[in-house]
Amino acid sequence: MIPVKNRFQGHNSLRYVYTNGKAMRTSTVTLKAVRNERRKNPRLSVVVSKKVLKSAVGRNRIRRRIYEYMRSKLPSLNDTYDMVFIVTSPELRTQTSEELRGTIDQLLEKAELLKTS
Repeated sequence: MIPVKNRFQGHNSLRYVYTNGKAMRTSTVTLKAVRNERRKNPRLSVVVSKKVLKSAVGRNRIRRRIYEYMRSKLPSLNDTYDMVFIVTSPELRTQTSEELRGTIDQLLEKAELLKTS
């Protein structure tokens, strides 16, 4: 799980990202991100709708997998961003770890959120 300082608190903060965030899409996930200069730490959330996957166990598994990978990626983000990963396909539940990492890295690079060194 990600630390509390990197989690969203309340629905209004998510609503701001939904309306003002820049969207990057792949076939399985959409990333909405907006820069937040008021915060010291980046925040992220993972949204998996019941329409995508009926099983709560499957939705939570997808959520945990993305959170775990992003926990290791938080130090390599170039600034404080609010990010929402919106899962659009149940395929993420059965993807291998390498495929999931590739998908998330592709989204982060497309959104230019990673540090360039």
